[in-house]
Amino acid sequence: MTVLWRNWSGTQRAWPTRVERPTSVEELRGAVAAAADAGLRVKAVGSGHSFTGIAATDGVLLRLNALADVVRVERDSGRVTVEGGMPLHRLNQVLAAHGLALPNLGDIDRQTVAGAISTGTHGTGARFPGLAAQVVGLELVVADGELVTCSAEHHRDLFAAARVGLGALGVIARVTLRCVPAFALHAVEGPMPLADVLSDLDTLVSANDHFEFYWFPHTGLTLTKRNNRWNGDRIRPVGPVAGWWEDEFLSNTVFRWANRLGRAVPASAPLVNAVSARALSARDYSDVSHRVFTSPRRVVFAETEWALPCSALRDVLGDLRRFVRRERVATTFPVEVRFAAADDAWLSTAHGRDTAYVAVHQFEGMPYRHYFDAFGQIAAAAGGRPHWGKLHRLDAEALASRYPRFDDFLARRRATDPTGVFTNPYLDRVLGPA
Repeated sequence: MTVLWRNWSGTQRAWPTRVERPTSVEELRGAVAAAADAGLRVKAVGSGHSFTGIAATDGVLLRLNALADVVRVERDSGRVTVEGGMPLHRLNQVLAAHGLALPNLGDIDRQTVAGAISTGTHGTGARFPGLAAQVVGLELVVADGELVTCSAEHHRDLFAAARVGLGALGVIARVTLRCVPAFALHAVEGPMPLADVLSDLDTLVSANDHFEFYWFPHTGLTLTKRNNRWNGDRIRPVGPVAGWWEDEFLSNTVFRWANRLGRAVPASAPLVNAVSARALSARDYSDVSHRVFTSPRRVVFAETEWALPCSALRDVLGDLRRFVRRERVATTFPVEVRFAAADDAWLSTAHGRDTAYVAVHQFEGMPYRHYFDAFGQIAAAAGGRPHWGKLHRLDAEALASRYPRFDDFLARRRATDPTGVFTNPYLDRVLGPA
């Protein structure tokens, strides 16, 4: 009997033959082996925060929410091993309890560790690579049910491939992360004209540990965020009332209603953006790192994101602004711009180059294909690489030229999953048939 699965944003649906919830690594191994013996494909799913069909299957869907325990914490070395189904928000709590932290995070913490690694999740900060670069060991259940351990010392090619493995090589059972001593961040947030951001961009990016900005389409305004390591004696968190007002009421409740207005009356989008750009006031506070990095995101949206050479960012944003203005795009979501250091994971979007990320969103229920496709063409022409978990149109032929180790990844995939147990239509498109 098939059941319906849908992702968080509602952009993907699938009808797997069955859903299984393994409660141990041994049960996970058995589920994979049994599915392979029955000729069924297998996909593991976490929180469903990918916008693409990367986790969809008509075979066996493995929910890993019962595989979410701490395996080992080595306080002195900073190495922490957890099961792949642990969500990032719980991982942050575990690390804090042991005086540790991840050196960088994205702004959403609902994803599982395995899902975030597999799709190339990243935060912002020119000196800080994505989450995959913090991984020092993986335990994978491969197509025959075998548990394979890989690291920089053992099965090095598999490790280089599996850190951003798209779920194509196996199911991540356990992850070992290199963490750092817990730290606090000083956050300075405030409006800035887009022209000023772009003219001072090099300094803003290099002078701050973590810099990002949000451009509000149809305006020349941005919201900037600068987060830096805090060396003060005491942190100064946002108070509970101010936090509720800014992070819940304004950023979620009011923002949701503003987007609903934009959806009901598309011509109001420029006004909605102008009001939104001015609604969030400047603020200055300090808090433990994960509370600064992450924010509640309760407004549902669709998203495409592209990783660009840093030198291409200004031209890409210029082309995007002209398209939005020319086509009068009815969008009420800001465009997010972040930065990351190069890394060496084979399919990381920051492989071999320092990277600027541009993320384009659309509120749920609003048309996004034309907008996303147009931005995709702009970004692709500038050498962009699409985020693996966010909407895009590229196929294996187009992607191969963007990744120097693409063919090596495919060879490792053939060796690890020769019969295509872990493939699905999305992977057939972006990697080619197994």
